[in-house]
Amino acid sequence: MKNTILLAALLCGACNVSVTEANNSAADRPATAERTEAQAGARTSSDYDFQMVQEEAGKAPAPNPILQAQVSLDRRGFSPGVIDGRDGMSFKAALRGFQDANGLPVTGEYDRKTAQALLAGQDNPTSWLVRIPEGFARGPFFNVPKGLNEQAKLPALTYRNLLEKLAERFHTTPETLVALNPPGTKVGAGTTIRVPAVANQPIARIEGDERGWGETLAGLGVAKDQPQADHLVVDKSEGLLKVYDADNRLIAQFPVTTGSDHDPLPLGEWTIRGVSRNPDFHYNPDLFWDASSKDEKAVLKPGPNGPVGVVWIDISKDHYGIHGTPEPQTIGRTESHGCIRLTNWDAARLAQMVKAGIKAKFQA
Repeated sequence: MKNTILLAALLCGACNVSVTEANNSAADRPATAERTEAQAGARTSSDYDFQMVQEEAGKAPAPNPILQAQVSLDRRGFSPGVIDGRDGMSFKAALRGFQDANGLPVTGEYDRKTAQALLAGQDNPTSWLVRIPEGFARGPFFNVPKGLNEQAKLPALTYRNLLEKLAERFHTTPETLVALNPPGTKVGAGTTIRVPAVANQPIARIEGDERGWGETLAGLGVAKDQPQADHLVVDKSEGLLKVYDADNRLIAQFPVTTGSDHDPLPLGEWTIRGVSRNPDFHYNPDLFWDASSKDEKAVLKPGPNGPVGVVWIDISKDHYGIHGTPEPQTIGRTESHGCIRLTNWDAARLAQMVKAGIKAKFQA
């Protein structure tokens, strides 16, 4: 099915929840919580293989150095959040992290030395023309309502439409895809679209993967193999989650949303208790100060548009964790219910870096 590109509205996230352990709960979960795309048949890596299309002579867009830098920072693990070609606060924060990790003056400016270090030794395309695989364009897609009790009626909290799915696959927003493409561009199986140059990933083969985490990684353009974290630091004032190795070297950095005045970030030192991938969301309105008096307890099925996105990283403070979001464009710009929110693709990458027992320091 082909649809004219639209701007997509996204859903608010929430915290103070418990989640089902994704890879250990097959016997307990209802049949509707099976892999979100089961109706469409088994996926293969070809469903996530976006083939590049040859540029027509003279039709390539003018180079955008900020977009190129964002793509390279994303590739190196210093996430700018959404890739949008804008010189904003998330881009400057990503530059500071990259500069710190590479022994450069930490200015947050995209200066010549930073550009040389960032782009050295790599093929650094800015955007690609790609053909949308038939399998990727296949749904199901659902119109996700705002209320959590209404969301609980859906068989999965999937993407609303193909454009939203494409935006998350290429670490951007529907608005950016609109801006990158000519007016009237269509999206559908076999159509061509310009996207940020985020590479393909095959479906990862993971032992005990009963909820399609390997497919989720491929659908988000995230590699299974990531550098391993020794400890994390979440800094409220910076709005950043920093990942360090055993030698205390900064190896990755992600922009985050961290709490609010009503539900502040729980400062202190915590321990990661486990990682739930493609989790169910157990909604208890008693845990939410802003819940409707009409809301009831409910279990929401997995999906990228669920309140915690595609992953829940549980910490040693009950009902608090690190997780994804259905609203990637709001990371670092809005409040949360005390938890730490990342874009789905950054949360998925972090999930591949951490394991139970890792320490996480939350500081002001």
